[in-house]
Amino acid sequence: MTAIRSVGLRPIIDSRAQATVEATVTLASGVHGVAGAPSGASTGTHEVAAWPSGGVPPALLRFREVVEPRLQGIENDQSTVDAALHAADGTATFGRIGGNVATAISVASAIARATESGRPLWEVVRRPGVEGTAFPAVVGNCLNGGRHAIGGPDMQEFIAFATSPRPDEAVRAAVAVHVELGRALHAKYPTLALGRGDEGGWVAPIGNLEALEMLAAACAATRDALHLPVHPGIDLAASEFFRDGRYRYQDRTVDADGQIAFLGELVDRYGIRYLEDPLEEESFEPMAALTRAVGDRTLVVGDDLYTTAAARVQTGVELRSTNAVLIKVNQVGTLTDTARTVDLARSERMATVASHRSGDLPEGWLAHLAVGYGSVGIKCGLLGGERVAKLNELTRLGAALGAP
Repeated sequence: MTAIRSVGLRPIIDSRAQATVEATVTLASGVHGVAGAPSGASTGTHEVAAWPSGGVPPALLRFREVVEPRLQGIENDQSTVDAALHAADGTATFGRIGGNVATAISVASAIARATESGRPLWEVVRRPGVEGTAFPAVVGNCLNGGRHAIGGPDMQEFIAFATSPRPDEAVRAAVAVHVELGRALHAKYPTLALGRGDEGGWVAPIGNLEALEMLAAACAATRDALHLPVHPGIDLAASEFFRDGRYRYQDRTVDADGQIAFLGELVDRYGIRYLEDPLEEESFEPMAALTRAVGDRTLVVGDDLYTTAAARVQTGVELRSTNAVLIKVNQVGTLTDTARTVDLARSERMATVASHRSGDLPEGWLAHLAVGYGSVGIKCGLLGGERVAKLNELTRLGAALGAP
């Protein structure tokens, strides 16, 4: 294992024009790895701190003061690098240096190791038991609401869930749903200037049920045209409209039992195959009730519920809260912490879905994590350079690994 010669950190901007950082890890051999840190708009309470108080400027200062000296000269081993990041921070939440700083350095370290060894990144991050011969479904954001598109539906994302042994086919099906949905929206609102949200999904002044109707129709049209399996999915981000013990939609207000019943109806009516954050972020037991009700027909995915934290996933395991876990590196700050959560989920036969953030970067490393982690899905938008980079890299991996 080669030692680290130097680590650099610079400010850049993400796809929401927000400040973030990019790290370069250079090894003694001269090989280097570069990675930036994405940021979320809708974030879980239990995520590590993205930045220290004051944002990027103090993060850069503390990098120079406490992180860079700890990393220079150490072996570029993942657990060694990530342990040094935790030691430099000294808090349980990366509150001193920022989880985004840790994420950029941790991933850049892995990329440098992959480059030096002549292996693809997915092999470097591969978890035990993963063969790299199965490819994730494309979980593509087609229409935005919630925090990602003010003025649209309450639910945050309306998703095309496209499965295929061939990544290029899954990408093609998901993109086709996005295009078909756009066509239908323009036909419905011929004089309205329709926009797109943070993650490239359409934005329109419609309600939740109308959005689901149009999404389901677009999926059906795509299945008929392409003969590829693609079905509706939703990410409710339910914590965003949960207040005073109730879920407050534009057209209804329900308690937890009412929410479970409502979602069960939606799963059956629209053939939903992907259901993320359907209840607020502390709802371990209500989520278990929902999973018992619909988990044989759809993925019930915890994001804000778990925030990629192994301790919270362990609670979910004990209560059987969900059958799937969303994976976001910067929710915990390092690849070592992320792998711990992935390994726990896999050991309990819970699916994982590797996910982007709303503020992302034109980098493809998430596709490698999805393959190396044996994830059932890769979640990202379908338009914009920062999203397409991940989808195109997934397609390259399919070709390189001999997808049928």
